[in-house]
Amino acid sequence: MIIKPARRTESVQEYYFSRKLKEIAEMNAVRREHGEEPVINLGIGSPDGMPPMPAIDALCASAVQPGNHAYQSYVGLPELRQAFADWYERWYGVVLDPKTEIQPLVGSKEAILLISLAFLDKGDKVLVPDPGYPTYSSASKLVEAEILTYNLREDKGWQPDFEALEAMDLTGVKIMWTNYPNMPTGASASEELYSRLVDFGNRHGIMICNDNPYSFILNDRPLSILARPDAKACCLELNSLSKAHNMAGWRIGMVAAAPDVISQILKVKSQMDSGMFKPLQLAAVQALAQGPEWFSELNEEYRRRRVLAGEIFDLLGVEYDRNSSCMFLWGRVPSSVAGGSQEMSSGARLSDRILYDAGVFITPGFIFGKNGENHVRISLCAKPEVLRQAARRIRQVLCKPAAPGMQAKCLED
Repeated sequence: MIIKPARRTESVQEYYFSRKLKEIAEMNAVRREHGEEPVINLGIGSPDGMPPMPAIDALCASAVQPGNHAYQSYVGLPELRQAFADWYERWYGVVLDPKTEIQPLVGSKEAILLISLAFLDKGDKVLVPDPGYPTYSSASKLVEAEILTYNLREDKGWQPDFEALEAMDLTGVKIMWTNYPNMPTGASASEELYSRLVDFGNRHGIMICNDNPYSFILNDRPLSILARPDAKACCLELNSLSKAHNMAGWRIGMVAAAPDVISQILKVKSQMDSGMFKPLQLAAVQALAQGPEWFSELNEEYRRRRVLAGEIFDLLGVEYDRNSSCMFLWGRVPSSVAGGSQEMSSGARLSDRILYDAGVFITPGFIFGKNGENHVRISLCAKPEVLRQAARRIRQVLCKPAAPGMQAKCLED
């Protein structure tokens, strides 16, 4: 390399799933040589279903129009901003001004860095949940902010401990990241939780950044923090079509907030891209118009998959909540069933054993923080037959020499 990388890059590593997918690709090459089936990947939450057909039809129809391939407005089409506003009012009971309180995004993940760039200076402090989405921490590190983790614990239902938060030195804290329904734990939001977060943010002068892409998944009552009184004074919310509309690869998201917050985010965003492809925006308008039957069918399928993922956890002796929300199943791994070196967390040991012995990848919880170390996560973004095949492979592994807990489970089965 002819020059030295920026110091800020020393604070982060390549994203865990980027590294793991390369390892799995190498494993699959070896497995093919030996005539073995590829690794079953139950790690990433990438929906495998089709998007709404009206969205696909709109994309195809608009893509053949010669005038639709030019640069687009930085703020997005008025039709898309209005569709997001209608969606928020219809499902969340939140009234947003489509001209000033909504900014379409290239997926909501983009916004985590945009918000960090727009509002954080070097040395500013950020409250990040543990366990939580790793990008909250990596974006904070890239802008050289100081991370203060706040604990989410199983015995408190993976909810923030407000007494512990109040006892912290909050001097210099500008942003608090929250995410409910929670990834990775599946804990649900509630009106009480959102009210307490709004109160906390307003009293301490902290911007509450609520990441809300899972609110429709295995959840009959989607909630938004912006529905709480006085929320717009201290809150912004990210949302996305990736999960609820099976459109992860389309990269269509949004941020909703007060006009002065949106204008600052746009100031940064407009330096980094040139607007979303117009046919994608027109397709998103159609996706956002879907009625309750779309979400009912979507969740009926995820409920079937949650049962099958739970059967895998039952095989492994992993403890979990059978009624969790989100598109993952999260479970605690007792040390007795993990196997492997005691130098690693039980979640990492179990994940490695299942990957290398059974050819099934489930995510180790340590990547989400210290409080996730003894946990694992199964993605529900796999068809029922794939989940059943994974269970069969794992059952075969359980009958090989293993940790005592696993051997006992094999004998039971």
